[in-house]
Amino acid sequence: MAASAVVTAGLLAFPGAVPNSVGRAGSLLETFLPWLGLVVVVLLGLALLRRSALALVAVLLPVAAWTHHFGGLLLPAAPGGGDDLLVVQHNVGDENPDPAGTARALAAAGADLVALEELVPRALPVYERTLAARYPYHTVRGTVGLWSRHPLAETGPVDIRPRGITEPWNRGLRAVVRTPHGEIAVYVAHLPSVRVGAGGLASSWRDESARLLGEAVGAEERERVLVLGDLNGTADDRGLRPLTARLDTAERGFALSFPAGFPLVGIDQVMARSATVRHLRALPATGSDHLPVVAGITL
Repeated sequence: MAASAVVTAGLLAFPGAVPNSVGRAGSLLETFLPWLGLVVVVLLGLALLRRSALALVAVLLPVAAWTHHFGGLLLPAAPGGGDDLLVVQHNVGDENPDPAGTARALAAAGADLVALEELVPRALPVYERTLAARYPYHTVRGTVGLWSRHPLAETGPVDIRPRGITEPWNRGLRAVVRTPHGEIAVYVAHLPSVRVGAGGLASSWRDESARLLGEAVGAEERERVLVLGDLNGTADDRGLRPLTARLDTAERGFALSFPAGFPLVGIDQVMARSATVRHLRALPATGSDHLPVVAGITL
């Protein structure tokens, strides 16, 4: 039991030590890293049941590692000034049976910006019509879109298509949002899906798309940047590092967003450069297989 506690602590403290060479095991561990907390709970319960002092001391190691890595996210939003922007990110689902209801639920969050993915042609007019009253400005490129209470400028696509995808595929856009607090470049992206199978994690297209998006963000001339999207990966996943290394993630909030029926992973992201994502949380389910997430931003 003590040995199991030490191994669990090592995985929590040094997930990067697990190689990606076989089945991308490192990325798979990083995707589900928070759930090692359940292992810690089980070990703690067994140590108490057996009244083993050695095991109890050993379990303190993974407790400390988990708390150091994730404990701060569970705290309430830090006190201080209010948010300059409230943003919502949602993969609305290409099979969503109620796009109008989803749009109304998102509008009710009172956000300044709403980023959407999987906007299929039959549903796009519904979102445009339903969101128009609250969000007079919007732009759509392919299957991703951005709705805003503030004027948009310099809107256009961002090419994040992996080389292996040959069919028409547009899942990235950029727009400059002219907020009362100044201009900010906003990227909306939907990275390719990953699959978990007998061979491990299949993520090569997702990783290539993350690299392309990271290069676009790195070349962005405006100082303040927001990235909103379904990144099909957690902030800890090394496959997203070409992007996440350039951005800051939420200070508070543990927003598991997929699958909506029983959320296991937080793959819907809000990240920033030269701005602070103060808090991130999931919203109630819509007709999508993802939960929406809402974030407060200070500029």
